[in-house]
Amino acid sequence: MIFDKFIRRVMNRAPLTLDDPAGWSIGGSVLFGGQAVQAMKLPAVNACIEIISDSIAKMPIYMMQSQTRERLPEHRILDLLAGRPTEALTAFDYHKLMESRRITYGNAYALILRGEWGEPKELLPIAPGYMQPVLDDNGKLWYVGINPKTKEYRKFWAADVLHYKAFTADGLEGISYLRRGAETIEAALQAQKYETSFYKNGAQLTGVLTTETDLASTKYKTDAPSIKTQIREEWARIHSGADNAFRIAVLDHGLKYTPITSTNRDAQFIESKSASIEDIGRLFNIPLYKLGVGKQTYSSNEQAAIEYMQRTLAPIVSEYEQEDSYKLLLSSEREKGLQIRRNMMGELRGDWAARAAWYKAMREIGAYSIDDIRALEDLQDVPGGAERYASLNYVPADVFRQLSLNRNQPAGGE
Repeated sequence: MIFDKFIRRVMNRAPLTLDDPAGWSIGGSVLFGGQAVQAMKLPAVNACIEIISDSIAKMPIYMMQSQTRERLPEHRILDLLAGRPTEALTAFDYHKLMESRRITYGNAYALILRGEWGEPKELLPIAPGYMQPVLDDNGKLWYVGINPKTKEYRKFWAADVLHYKAFTADGLEGISYLRRGAETIEAALQAQKYETSFYKNGAQLTGVLTTETDLASTKYKTDAPSIKTQIREEWARIHSGADNAFRIAVLDHGLKYTPITSTNRDAQFIESKSASIEDIGRLFNIPLYKLGVGKQTYSSNEQAAIEYMQRTLAPIVSEYEQEDSYKLLLSSEREKGLQIRRNMMGELRGDWAARAAWYKAMREIGAYSIDDIRALEDLQDVPGGAERYASLNYVPADVFRQLSLNRNQPAGGE
């Protein structure tokens, strides 16, 4: 019964057709009322989605044994996630698409096509409007998918559908960033429409030409409209545009030019636009320096980049790692402690100073070897590079007293 209710609700929507493939491949403005399309017309919203999805898409993916933390150089799942998830998409395109949908629609789905032995063979992205999780009367989780061409529906095992969610209130479906920040985004859209109309329609005059001569007097009554038009057009022709900037104006017949400067309202509008960008950045948890606003210094940007990894990317990465490990690995592999992981250090690839400081700290405490560091930089191992070193300045507290006594004891034990 619950499936029938879901099907009726979906089938009552305006259907997408194959005449508009872009619609159902990205979720479709028909299903979502065009809200996502409109929101992405805001440069700040589009930038936030690009920044996060690019960060997720470019992260190296590897297989790890959780008990020993040993990395497996080869595994069939890596051929999918880091190679070619589906015929139409590279690994980067696939992960960018998944994350963009997760942000924009709150949910990203991929159908797992399995081989004869249950091993994943292909990951097929499904537009959010054509897949939905449901609980049956026994509380079991299923996924119901709609074929956009035939309008037929089908139930899928939960284990066969990768589902990446944004913030969720019920544990089943995510709530998109756009929906949670609807008022902020709507205000920014209205401001952008006002600005576009402002410049498009010339809502504000840049200056006024005045004269004591009455152009509407009896003497000029017949030709008054054409005289005003000619004066306006001639002035615009000579002095408007970048090529005519800083030209000297010559006025005759008693004409005077009075420029109209920016008002306090204009300054407030610019200030409001900047505040809108900051609000959107906070909605997506994006550091303001990445959006080109706010005070920017090297030290503050460096700290902001670390917070971006910890507060923004780390929770998203955990979502992907847990979902991928549970549904893409066989139960026997999970029992052996295998996990699918993502390396967030790739996010620091453009920050040489931060990477160097991190590597130095990790090597000094013995966490990384030279080969470990070189591997993160996609460099080959070197002879002796596997050896780990640690500073003698750090010793266990329980042996510190004995080491101190030994150091102060005279040579020869006297």
